[in-house]
Amino acid sequence: MNTMLTVFLKEVKENLRDKRTVTSALLYGPLIGPIIFVLLMNTIITRELNKADQPLKIPVIGAQYAPNLIDALKQQGLLPQPAVANPEAAVRDQDADVVLRIPADFDKSWRKGEASQVEMIYDSSQKETGSSIDRLRRMLETYSRHQGAMRLVARGLSPTMMAPVSVDDRDQSTPQSRAGQMFSILPYFFVLTIFMGGMYLAIDLTAGERERQSLEPLFANPVPRWKVLLGKLGAISVFSLTSLLISVIGFGVCGKIIPAEKLGMTMNLGPVFALQVLLMMLPLVILLASLQTLVAAFAKSYREAQTYLSILMMVPALPSILLSVLPIKVSAWMYAVPLLGQQVGISQLLRGEQLTTMQISTCMISGLIVAVVATVITAQVYRSERLAISV
Repeated sequence: MNTMLTVFLKEVKENLRDKRTVTSALLYGPLIGPIIFVLLMNTIITRELNKADQPLKIPVIGAQYAPNLIDALKQQGLLPQPAVANPEAAVRDQDADVVLRIPADFDKSWRKGEASQVEMIYDSSQKETGSSIDRLRRMLETYSRHQGAMRLVARGLSPTMMAPVSVDDRDQSTPQSRAGQMFSILPYFFVLTIFMGGMYLAIDLTAGERERQSLEPLFANPVPRWKVLLGKLGAISVFSLTSLLISVIGFGVCGKIIPAEKLGMTMNLGPVFALQVLLMMLPLVILLASLQTLVAAFAKSYREAQTYLSILMMVPALPSILLSVLPIKVSAWMYAVPLLGQQVGISQLLRGEQLTTMQISTCMISGLIVAVVATVITAQVYRSERLAISV
């Protein structure tokens, strides 16, 4: 125990003097996520709110053929813009979100009581145009329903005949569950923070010391190497856990800064959320520290270890990509899979759902088991005499 504590305190003190390690583990790693998140969300929310509050500016071709339609759309917030010569090119070049084209025979079809067709020209692959397209479509549908009802009344028929089925929407989502869907990337930020918090320390304590040829005199001491390894893993884990704690606090502050309530959403990233996140992430702190040390042990230089760990960094992103692409229903077995369990658990918390003690325990126990296995494998690699040789 004294050996492990001595190695642990030595590595912590030495790396606290290293500006690169401190800034990466306690500044850039934990805070870059919240900062990017706040800037991104504020930009998106502000843009969407500005679009919703401002009149809808849409180029209209053939407005003279349907003056009544244009007047009705103006009352709903449309601000017609001058016609463009090539609407398809204007949409492709993003000069216009959507273009409304009214054909010359609109009035003729209208007078005959036939369906009068209009064209909405847009590019659905342009994400920023979605709100404008939806607003214009709703305006046209509202006008169509109103005029259809007026035609039935003129013929002495009830407008309800036009809608034999009435649909009553009952949305079961809550303000927090809607926020959880928008902010579902948060679990990946937490995992990435743990990874970044211990990465440079793991590289320096293995590949770095190997390159500086300081591992050989350390291993020459009459102490079991697994004790040396545990001391190093303890130092890496402390930096990673501190980085995670700073990140969780940072996102808690972000939850109060982001004006999610303007979109009908609420975010609850308070102390209870933070405590549950820390409990579920604790096994990953140990697991990633062991994996980083294991991978760095196969590198002969600091730069080589950086390359290997940069590739390893892609692994934590897999559960986030999987859940964002595939419509997977949450099941109990998912909590027993490291990385996936943390992703699912935190996503449920963001949606405002309560996790049971069994779910949190399963997530922690399964993660700790895998972390112990990774630590044992790393200890076996540490027994190799080739580890202390830099050439």
